[in-house]
Amino acid sequence: MDADRALQLLVTGNEKYVADKENVDASTAIRSSLVSGQSPYAIILSCADSRVIPESIFDANAGQIFVCRVAGNIANASTVASIEYAVAHLGTKLIMVLGHESCGAVTAAIAGVKESASLAHLLEQIEPAVNSCGSSEVNEVVKFNAQLTAKELFNKSEIIRNSEGLKIVSGFYNLGSGQVDII
Repeated sequence: MDADRALQLLVTGNEKYVADKENVDASTAIRSSLVSGQSPYAIILSCADSRVIPESIFDANAGQIFVCRVAGNIANASTVASIEYAVAHLGTKLIMVLGHESCGAVTAAIAGVKESASLAHLLEQIEPAVNSCGSSEVNEVVKFNAQLTAKELFNKSEIIRNSEGLKIVSGFYNLGSGQVDII
């Protein structure tokens, strides 16, 4: 499936979610159909926040979207490698980096939290967005971080850069309404 069609499926799925008409299915029949393989139409790099559930947000059944979740939706080595797998081996042509309203990881990066070496390492990957955004308002930094991460995916990965027909977009999930804005 081409990137434009995949993006349209995400938009349409999100419209259903916002209208409380999503119909996510992981039934036995669907699970059985996926035993021999998968062909997701989109890759979503999302925050690990428990309020952000990409399958529901985009009305996607099991096997339809390839989801990577990490606090702050950052392009670390593991998320880049996972996305490369989906691009190179599953043929997926759309990547969405999905930030969200009131992100705790971005809030912590703005505040300079350094509670542990691991948390400091994670937040250091958000600091370029904090330092370059031009705003200290969390949702503006979240949006900037999603856009910066999309550029990082392209810059960090030869597989992503060289995949013909691949599109990378950024999105912002509004917690209260459920609406995803393409940014």
